[in-house]
Amino acid sequence: MREMQRQDAESGRQAWLDFLKLERRSSPRTLEAYGRDAAAFLAFLADHLGHAASISDLGELSPKDLRAYLAYRRRGDAALGDRSIARALAAIRNFLTFVERRYGVGDARLGLVRGPRLKPLLPRPVGEEAAFAALTIAGLGQGERWIKARDAAVLTLLYGAGLRISEALSLKGGDLPIGESVRISGKGGKERVAPVLPAVRDAIGKYAELCPYPLAADDALFRGAQGGPLSPRIVQQLMERLRAQLGLPPSATPHALRHAFATHLLAHGADLRAIQELLGHESLSTTSRYADVENARLASAYRAAHPRAKIKNSI
Repeated sequence: MREMQRQDAESGRQAWLDFLKLERRSSPRTLEAYGRDAAAFLAFLADHLGHAASISDLGELSPKDLRAYLAYRRRGDAALGDRSIARALAAIRNFLTFVERRYGVGDARLGLVRGPRLKPLLPRPVGEEAAFAALTIAGLGQGERWIKARDAAVLTLLYGAGLRISEALSLKGGDLPIGESVRISGKGGKERVAPVLPAVRDAIGKYAELCPYPLAADDALFRGAQGGPLSPRIVQQLMERLRAQLGLPPSATPHALRHAFATHLLAHGADLRAIQELLGHESLSTTSRYADVENARLASAYRAAHPRAKIKNSI
């Protein structure tokens, strides 16, 4: 154990990232962000301690050292905002918890260091008319028919079934023909069954008929122009073009279609618990954010429409 503690902290960071990837099945984006935050922390420690940190050095860190790092990240041209600070602190805590369990070194007092208090961000869905317009325009214009059909099918799937991009692009040729539901592997490899509307099935069926590449059972259902698996970046660029055409805000991303799925269901009377299951949320509190969005929309409509909304209270 002592030999392991003498290892450099960078080897511990790599072991931690392997653990997150292989055992926790963290997403690539989480791995990238956490790995970057931990690397920045180790770079700070090299200057703070006067030498590259070892595993043993990590075990001797005090709350004062961690607070010094957070203060350091708030200074200079590359200063982090509250949300980035909170994420960095979460990554470092996760890393140090791993170090304590794997190498037997650590200070429980580090858990007492608090980050900034954050107000939860509300989801930013697109409106119903904008969603329908985006799905329609995606299948029009110039270009190869199969690509236009693919674009329309992907966006219809995101909005019609509330999927994440990664979930939609994880579908295989073996999922064809799409039935009334499809089994999805979501975050952390957790599976759920997503109902599929007839309009979504029709859009995917049209794409499958036009796709020039064989859709073998183990191959990606959605293909790029050269026949490889469709990249999430292509879907993001598609939404960027649609934003420009429709005059939508920068928040109108592919993920905003998933938000729209939930918000529009709620607006039309769907039960919050049912929406939780459809989205694959572990906690109802996560899904309840969509109720906050709907309440905010109603309050805004009330203030805009009520004849006395703009009359100041003089009492």
